[in-house]
Amino acid sequence: MPPRTCALCNDARAILKRPKTGQTICKDCFFYVFETEVHNTITEAQLFKRGDRVAIGASGGKDSTVLAHVMKTLNERYDYGLELFLLSIDEGITGYRDDSLETVKRNQEQYDMPLKILSYDELYGWTMDAIVSQVGKKNNCTFCGVFRRQALDRGAAILNVDHIVTGHNADDIAETVLMNIMRGDIARLGRCTSICTQGEDTIKRSKPFKYAYEKEIVMYAYFKKLDYFSTECIYSPDAYRGHARAFLKDLEAARPSAIIDIIHSGEAFEIKEDVKATQKLQQTCIRCGYMSSNELCKACTLLEGLERGMAQAAVTDRARKKLDAVGPTPDNLRQIPMFKPPSSVQSSTHTTAAVGT
Repeated sequence: MPPRTCALCNDARAILKRPKTGQTICKDCFFYVFETEVHNTITEAQLFKRGDRVAIGASGGKDSTVLAHVMKTLNERYDYGLELFLLSIDEGITGYRDDSLETVKRNQEQYDMPLKILSYDELYGWTMDAIVSQVGKKNNCTFCGVFRRQALDRGAAILNVDHIVTGHNADDIAETVLMNIMRGDIARLGRCTSICTQGEDTIKRSKPFKYAYEKEIVMYAYFKKLDYFSTECIYSPDAYRGHARAFLKDLEAARPSAIIDIIHSGEAFEIKEDVKATQKLQQTCIRCGYMSSNELCKACTLLEGLERGMAQAAVTDRARKKLDAVGPTPDNLRQIPMFKPPSSVQSSTHTTAAVGT
């Protein structure tokens, strides 16, 4: 049987089958359509404006490494006029994050982008290794997710950027939709498919890979021979997300379009006005100044639990009552530094047209 020719250019030999569309195409056409689809996602959502300072959340893994490569490529090809930075968070996981950060440092040289690394130890006085030693592996992802989100905003504030982009892909977003359905989390279900989010006092954050399949990101990294770190977090196997991921993979095997279909279903969800009225309004944490739906933000609550030796009591709002019942917060408790949004957020009056318009 003669080799197939590319379904797009009808010239070169097809060497791969796109998981997203089923097309058999050549390597060069795959690079072009992958990059073009990301470009279309960026322009249709009007994610950036010329002159924006954009921090790429860089972990050294496949998603963030491909994101850095593609953002640099598109910025040059389409003249976005963006100033790109790499921003890494060191959670303090021995044998995992320390190794992956070496990859990020090489990416800094390969892509010629400034790099900022901010650690949990520097910001919170705790590493994930120390947190897991106290709370175990059952709820450790709760601590890491809350601390990481705030650390990204604080790192971006240090860089004084306008925008953070992360490597969350279509699989990640579909998993999140499924998780929120399984947990009955109406508040998060209403916003988890948003390509771009921003609070009044936080930095704009977006997902250019919203419609990019994880398998295609892996293929892109492989055929481009990109330098990335492939080991999974040593604390993630027990994460609740793993159940949603396994279910999604089964759905994808039976119907490849299931990933995009779930995202579109999530986009179609509308929260009733009477349900919205019961949701807490955003305010500012009285202790660290970060956005919060309560007087204390989740990071400050979790940190207080760790400092008082009652970490599990800080995981849920109901369990917080146990922490309060022990007595008032000690005056000498370690606290997170006061959050100061970058000047771009404090005076966000952009009038420049979005790139691609």
